[in-house]
Parts: sequence; C-alpha cells; structure tokens
Amino acid sequence: MKFTLSWLKEHLETESTLDEIVEVLTDLGLEVEGVEDRAARLADFTIGKVVKAEKHPDADKLKVCQVETGEGETQIICGAPNAREGITVVIARPGVYVPGIDTTIGVGKIRGIESFGMMCSEREMELSEEHDGIIELPSGEVGGRFVDWLAQNDPAKVDPVIEIAITPNRPDALGVRGIARDLAARGLGTLKPQEIAAVPGQFASPIGVSIDENALEDCPLFCGRVIRGVKNGPSPQWLQDKLTAIGLRPISALVDITNFFTFDQNRPLHVFDADKVTGDLRVHRAAGGETLEALDEKTYRFEPGMLVISDANGPESIAGIMGGEETGCTGETVNVFLESAYWNPVRIALTGRALKVHSDARYRFERGVDPAFTPEGLEAATAMILELCGGEASEVVTAGKVPDTSRAYRLNAKRVESLVGMEISESAQRQTLTKLGFRLDGDMAHVPSWRPDVLGEADLVEEVARMASLTRLQGKPMPRLSDGVPAPVMTPAQLRERAARRTTAALGYNECVTYSFIDEAAAKLFGGGDDGTMLANPISRDLSHMRPSLLPGLLRAAARNQARGAGNMALFEVGATFHGGEPEEQSLSVAGVLIGQTGDKDVHGAARPVDLYDAKADCEAVLAAIGAPAKVQILRGGEGWWHPGRHGRICLGPKKTLAVFGELHPKVLSALDVKGPAVGFVIWPAEVPMARNASVSRPALELNDLQAVERDFAFVVDAGVEALTLLNAAQGADKALIDEVRVFDEFIGGSLGEGKKSLAITVRLQPRDSTLKDADIEAVSAKIVEKVAKATGGTLRG
Repeated sequence: MKFTLSWLKEHLETESTLDEIVEVLTDLGLEVEGVEDRAARLADFTIGKVVKAEKHPDADKLKVCQVETGEGETQIICGAPNAREGITVVIARPGVYVPGIDTTIGVGKIRGIESFGMMCSEREMELSEEHDGIIELPSGEVGGRFVDWLAQNDPAKVDPVIEIAITPNRPDALGVRGIARDLAARGLGTLKPQEIAAVPGQFASPIGVSIDENALEDCPLFCGRVIRGVKNGPSPQWLQDKLTAIGLRPISALVDITNFFTFDQNRPLHVFDADKVTGDLRVHRAAGGETLEALDEKTYRFEPGMLVISDANGPESIAGIMGGEETGCTGETVNVFLESAYWNPVRIALTGRALKVHSDARYRFERGVDPAFTPEGLEAATAMILELCGGEASEVVTAGKVPDTSRAYRLNAKRVESLVGMEISESAQRQTLTKLGFRLDGDMAHVPSWRPDVLGEADLVEEVARMASLTRLQGKPMPRLSDGVPAPVMTPAQLRERAARRTTAALGYNECVTYSFIDEAAAKLFGGGDDGTMLANPISRDLSHMRPSLLPGLLRAAARNQARGAGNMALFEVGATFHGGEPEEQSLSVAGVLIGQTGDKDVHGAARPVDLYDAKADCEAVLAAIGAPAKVQILRGGEGWWHPGRHGRICLGPKKTLAVFGELHPKVLSALDVKGPAVGFVIWPAEVPMARNASVSRPALELNDLQAVERDFAFVVDAGVEALTLLNAAQGADKALIDEVRVFDEFIGGSLGEGKKSLAITVRLQPRDSTLKDADIEAVSAKIVEKVAKATGGTLRG
C-alpha cells in the first residue's frame, strides 16, 4: 500500500514529522517497507534560461541553444519543438542522473556540435507522462535548484511516498483514511471529519440491476446509477499527481476517479459505458464456458459457479475483479453507469485464483472492504464525477441490502493486564476504542463495519495494546506458586515431542518447518486429498488441502535442495497431520527422510548409499527416546507410498503400529521431482503406550551377576517362511529365561534342495536366580525346537 504524505494529511490533521509518522506506523503493525524521497532524486537539477536558440546546421529538428546557468553560459543541443529563446528551463548538467531515461548525462557531440547537458521534459524526470516538449517554468532564479522551486510552486510532485506492508487481517488499512484513523487513535493528530451528502437523482436510471437468488450469498448488495452528459478527458493535474506518485498510470478522468477511491477509501468502483450496455445489469453465477475480454485485453473463460455481471448480451464484467473491454469507458464516453457493490471475499478469491487475474479491486475485495460504505462510496464518487466531468446523475438503483455485520463484545479492562501484561486505565482503553470507531454502550464494544478482523474480547485487548505500543512491555518474572519445587508445566505428550525433536536432531537431521497445506496431487499420493481436508479459502491452488503426512513436505524440500546442487540430506519434521476436517482427526507425527550417502564407509573405504536399515536404526533410536517398549514386532503391510519389499511396520501386535520405516516408492519420488532412492520413517508418538508412573528420569539400571549363555540353532524351513515368524516362536519358548533372539545367517541352495532355506539364530539365555545347568539349557533348547517346528514346520539342520 502506497500513499503520499500530503494525501495522508488530507485525512489527518497533524504537526508530526515524516520520521515520527514512519516510526509510529511500524509500531502500530503497519510496517513501513520504504519511504521514497522524490525530492532527493531531483536534487541535482537546476534552473536555466535559454538566451539564444538557432537551428542546427545539419538537422532540421534540432536546435543549438545557448543557456544561461548558475555557472555561466553553456551550449545544449535540444530537439524539443518548444525550445526557443527566452524560456526558463530545467537543466541536467554533465554527471547528473536522469531517472526517466535511466541515463547519466555526459558531454557529447550531436551531428558534429558539442552539447554540455540536457533540457528536460516532465517524463524524463518522472514527474508525469508529458513528453511533448521540455519544461517551461513560469518563474525561477537561474542557477537555483529545481526541487526548491517545486517545493514552493508544486509541492505534490516532491511529496514523500510511504509504502507499508498490510497483513491480511487489516483490510481497513488498504485505504488512506484507515491509516489516518490508526495514527489519530495513537495521538499523532486528529482524524478530519468526512461528510458525504447524497446526490439527488434528476431522472430514473434507464439501467436496472438485479442479483440472482443463488448469488445473494456472494453479492449481498449491488447498487449504481447512470450519469449522463459527462466529458471524459484527462483528469486534473492534482489527481494525476496522486496516482503517479503511487505508481499508477493516469488513464482518464472517469477511470482515475475510481482508482482514487480504491486507494483513498478502500472502496473499489467500476464505470460502464452506459451506451454499450444492453438492457439491465444482472449479477449471477456463470453456467460455465462463457468468455469475456477484460480490460487487460485478455480473454477469460468462466468455470461453473464463478460470479459475473451480465447484460442482455452476456458477461460484461468479472464481478469484483475486472471489467470487460466491450463496455469500458473511452474518450468518447458521454453516459456512464457507476457501480458500487459488496462481494463475498471467499468467492472473489476463488474466482481470481482460478482465472489467474490480478487487480487492485480483487486484492481488496478478497480481504474484505467496508460493506456499510458501499452506498456512501457511490455517492462520493458521483459527486466527484459531476465536479470533474460534468453531467447529471440518475436516481440510485439497488439490489440486495447492506449485510448485517453488527456484533459486540464485552470490554473487560482487567484483561489487558492478564493477556498482555500492560497496565492501562479503563478510561484510556475506552478512549482508544472510540477513536478507532468502536461504539461503546456500557461495557459492550460494538465493532465498526470496516473491521472484519475483530471477532472477540481478545481482539479488543489487542487493539488497546497496539495503540498503547507494545514497546511499553517490560519483562517481569512469573510469580512462584509455592516455596517448593514447582509442578511440571509440560504434559507427557509435550515431553515426548521435545525428546523426539532433540533425538532426531542429535542423529544429524536438519529440522524443517513446512506448510500444513499441500496441493491436491501430493495429498492423494499419501492417502489424502479428499473433501474433508480441502480448504475453503486456500492461500493458493498449490496449498489447497491439509497434509495427510509430513513426508510430502519433506520430499518437496529435498527436491528444492537437489535442484540447487545438494546431494546428501537428512531432514525431519515434527508436526500435525490431518485425516479429516474435525479436531479428533488430527494427530502428531515425527518424520525423517534420508537421501544420498551416509558418513559411514564400506569395507573398501568408500561412502555407501543410505538404505532402509539406516532409517530403521534412526527410527528405533527415536522410539527408544520417547519410551517405546524394547520388544516390538516388525511387520509388512505399509501404505502404498512405501516400496513394497523394502519397508517395515514397527508394531505392538498386528493392529497397533508405532512407526513405519523403509524406502519411498519410486513413483512417489518421481511425482515430487526427487532424485532417489530415498529412505525415511514416520512415528506416531500417541500410539506409544504411556508407561505407568511416567517421569522424565531414566529407569533404574538393572544388573545381573549371573553369566548369560548363548546357543545357536540352524533350522531348515520353506523358502516362504519369514524370519520374524521363526524369531517369535523361539522367543515364546521361555519368555522369562530367553533375553534375546536374533538371526545371524541365511543359506539357500546347495544340499537343501529347491524351495528350502536355512535360517540360523542365536538365543541368549539370561538366568535370574541361579546359574544355568546343562539340563536347564537342554530343556530350553528342546522347547525352542518344538515351538519353531510347530510355527514354521522347520527342522534342525544336520
């Protein structure tokens, strides 16, 4: 949002300096992104007088001028048609930078004759679009600075331009008056009163308006009037200067007036050439397939449900976004229909994104304008058109009504201190809210129609604190609730989250924080992308759905890093994932992704690629850090985005999955532009059982003085038997005595025959009460053989 200092002072009576205003704007949350000192750009231009002008001997359109300057008389070659003896001009001496042509002037020869400078036009100095000739000043002292002359005679052209960043929750600050209101509430001046009188209609409007019943939700109010007999020439210089200063190109009086109200009052308007409108204007939803050539000279095709304004011939405007070329105003326009309407922000945002069309009107309507100012904006614009363009206005025609945005919240003066920590008297709070436009009725504060962001008591506190300045906050220690050790403030779930984050980072992963929103295609790759997780008003089409997993965000981050030359990556994130639109359909997960090579060396001393066992080891380390049981099962059956033969589920039984690790499916990596292979893991901390009497301290160390015994077994089983089945069977032979079972060898072929394999396991026996005897070991061994044979059909290998 850009505006000039003088424009601001049209709404704000103030004696504050530019520096004071800039500082306060940022403090109020309207962050100043820059201040353009236009006077500084023109500081080196001086005033001169042409004392002699003769035709160039070798060029019909050039003149050799002798110009009196502050440093004496100099020679300048000029091609302007108005270059002549006796005029006072603006000079750029050699070494002066001319912004309009992006050139630093030097001494040059033009057709064999030297020129020692340049006499400038307004466009060359970026003062306006005027370029028919050089500037002729009505006065001015030779050698004086041109910027000083402007400051006295045309200060608008050197007025400082302020640019502020507007957050989405402050649409009222998209108008200069809204900014002035904030400054006045802070105490930097007084907001000037604004009186808008209704313009009486002289005749009935020949153009009527209507809103289809199914479009009333998207356009609650549409009003306008015909103004006939206008003269649509160039707008006055003061209006052109305003628009030029903020980067807009003056077009014509009618268009410039609508642009003025867009930035002055945050009230976008549109003017139709009434003679090009056939019949009445109708607001309705598009059926789909209709087309319109808009004012940007592009043709747009409407999708079903998009909002359009049509006449008897079809669509004439993209409602709330951009008018059509066919009914646009030109220099020949004599009769216009001035439109002022209120549009649903969500509908405008959806249509604008779908059509990929940008305009100042869309920018404002999709953030929210003041609905109550809709008819007042029409009256104010009508008065300006009659003043600048002449003509006479019809009666106002209206469809719909001003939507009811009235709401009130209780003002509790004590909440400022409890929520923010600032002590502000109740009278000061009430005075602040009154200056901001709130209506106070007892302890109830009625919200003004231009503040759609105020939706509760806490927002009232925010407004009071913002106006008082959060720089007044002082750090204070929290009061101790007791003399002893304070109770823990973090829940077990929060402690787990912190442990998971710290452990993963300690393993060498870099933490990412990605959007909770992803595009529909990526969401569908990971089991999401349904209507339950679709956003009603997404930031963009690429962020349309809530994420079903953390993996797509991590993989997209990996792809961006790969595009910039990064090869080896270890990324992780801790955050929420969503499987529906209800609160209970949200869960916390921990995800990590490994790509490239590890720091470990193989037997030949070379770095090796990461594999699923790296992901498994890291996943188990994080699970151990958050208190997962040591004895778990690793099963198949992961989701379709995992490689079918290179992943595993870490489970407590077949139905309770704690985590999944493995290699990502190649089709998923290809869809997300990741150069694989890539491995990763996902952990769901809420699925890990919470230990009884859970604490942040480590469990007691268990030591056993009795010697453990290990025995090896090799079983011949069918080739299709899973090692896990065999391990579980062996473990179940004596759960009290058997401490660990692990596979150490697999053999296929040879004398075993086809369809058979040998699995060798080590069983660790840990006595608890007394040293094991041979008979005890043999008894356990027999049970192991029996259990394995029953579970797998295997036999001991001879």
